[in-house]
Amino acid sequence: MMRELGGSCSRVFRRRAVLGMLGPLGPLGPLGMAGLMMASAPGCGGNEPGDEAGESTGASTATTEPTPTTTTPTTTPTTAGEAGDTGEQAAVTWHQDIAPIVVSKCGGCHIAGGIGPFALQTYADAQPFGAAMLDAVERKTMPPFLAETTDECAPRFDFKDDPRLTDDELEKLRAWVDQDRPEGDAKTAAAIDPPMDLELKDADIHLKIASEVTITGNKDQYLCFSVDPGFTDDTWLDGLQINAGNPKIVHHVLAYLDGSGASASKVGPNGEPYPCFGGPGVDTTGLIGVWAPGSLPFVPPDQVAMRVTAGSRIVLSVHYHPTGVEERDSSTSIDLRIFDGLPTYVGMLALLGNEGGAGGGLLPGPNDPGFPVFNIPAGAVDHTEEMMIGLGTDIPELRVFAASSHMHYVGTDMKIGIQHKAPVEGVPDSECLVQTPRWDFQWQRLYGYDTDLETVPRLYPGDEVYLRCTYNNSMTNPFLVRALAEQGLSEPQDVKLGEATLDEMCLGVFGIAVKLSDVL
Repeated sequence: MMRELGGSCSRVFRRRAVLGMLGPLGPLGPLGMAGLMMASAPGCGGNEPGDEAGESTGASTATTEPTPTTTTPTTTPTTAGEAGDTGEQAAVTWHQDIAPIVVSKCGGCHIAGGIGPFALQTYADAQPFGAAMLDAVERKTMPPFLAETTDECAPRFDFKDDPRLTDDELEKLRAWVDQDRPEGDAKTAAAIDPPMDLELKDADIHLKIASEVTITGNKDQYLCFSVDPGFTDDTWLDGLQINAGNPKIVHHVLAYLDGSGASASKVGPNGEPYPCFGGPGVDTTGLIGVWAPGSLPFVPPDQVAMRVTAGSRIVLSVHYHPTGVEERDSSTSIDLRIFDGLPTYVGMLALLGNEGGAGGGLLPGPNDPGFPVFNIPAGAVDHTEEMMIGLGTDIPELRVFAASSHMHYVGTDMKIGIQHKAPVEGVPDSECLVQTPRWDFQWQRLYGYDTDLETVPRLYPGDEVYLRCTYNNSMTNPFLVRALAEQGLSEPQDVKLGEATLDEMCLGVFGIAVKLSDVL
């Protein structure tokens, strides 16, 4: 990822970003920097994990496709239930019990032509994969959802769009497999809720990079494209989706607002991109979107939108990770949905963390040379880096409607919490926002809280944000083994803070809303 996500992130957020977003901007009041939003996945990434170079492998892979069985399934028109008087378990069938689970929770990705490696829409689709599905669910690799409640992290609210199976649903799937996957009666099939929509289908604007690029060699490239949304008036957005044109090589995409339009003079005559390691190379008014593996559309809570000033261009800063063979990208793009009128809340994406020294909040840790330094030694297992970052006293009250973690391939677990400076009635003095104890680079998303904006966690002036990242920089980490092999390496290296694949990060991502009336 770019340097905007790097060591200066927390300082930008604490001192400039929030105040800049709320700086004077004419008749609409103090909204100088556009709100920031994160594209988040409802549980699917661009490819099957591990299929392409630059993507993770190992436990996240759904399963290896089994050889379809030739056993004729039992057809029993019945519904799932407890064992009867005979002590035998009632039949659990596809049409009556399993299809409503699998199609609604897996069907968004596992559909013909979808990003899943095989379809799971019909009995014929799913029957050969019954045991594989059960194994993936029991190992918690599918459906992909990294946030968990643990002994040390119990968020106050459930998460929205959680595709994980309930205990009852898991028992049904287990019983179906144990009973040799009976089909049941299609004439009395149970109703099926539609799967989550994986596309921003009601977008008003589609912007694509203007020039094709070719990526070769073995070094990461950072290129910026300038695109024009054509806004002649100030505009509010309440939906955004970044689309990776070639997921084999697109490592991350960041979308910046260029209020002055200066990026237009930096691209080539046909829109050819310009090098932009560390940032967009022009003064920007904010970051409006992020794409990482697993990220798809983001739709903020009701009445939350971000402002884009008239005449702004959008800079798509793309981090390309080569595969070792020639690859091309001509279709990376961004979709925008326009909000009609004025919202109640200004939406923004806040990035906090990636501190490399004690001055920014990095705490003393293992293997430090007498002072805090972000370094993960080669061979280290369960190495931790911790940060306690103060927000300052000059920020407005912030509603946190979502949170997420970000690391690279060495990461294994991340925990994010907040510590309130002063007691707040009805709110714990400290609380955990999210923990991802089975971190997998392939499945990144923003975890939204299943509650309204009046009750979501809040950040107050003077509060502190706690980040703890755990890493495994040894050959027992299968994700690292794959990443090393891509670079022609066979042994772990010391890992520092940085943007490249074999660097690391410890970054919290926060969906934030500020009441418009609070900043006018």
